[in-house]
Amino acid sequence: MVEDFTAHKIERLAEAAHNVNKAYCEAMGDHSQPAWRNAPEWQKDSARNGVRLHLGNPKSTPRDSHESWLKQKVAAGWVYGAVKDPDAKPPTHPCLVPFEQLSPHLKAKDYIFVAVVKAME
Repeated sequence: MVEDFTAHKIERLAEAAHNVNKAYCEAMGDHSQPAWRNAPEWQKDSARNGVRLHLGNPKSTPRDSHESWLKQKVAAGWVYGAVKDPDAKPPTHPCLVPFEQLSPHLKAKDYIFVAVVKAME
């Protein structure tokens, strides 16, 4: 029963963080993010992994969030590319750089993700 609640909690936090990220991206002119219900499983798994990181490590930072995401993407075969293209062979993403190299606009996504998880925890 506790495991079900934890899985449900992770799912709800991941959905909220994903949809807040979607809204932020849209405010910045990026309308490529699907709503949670339409997101591919790899994207949902990424959000769930981020939630697990912050629930399991309450002192984790936005930098930790990005570095964890970066390691997951590289392990899954993604490479740096100027445009996010999950269908490319290999898939590409412009955020596959160290946290310090992200623009403030892109760093904000990590800060927002952490804030949503901590606020809803």
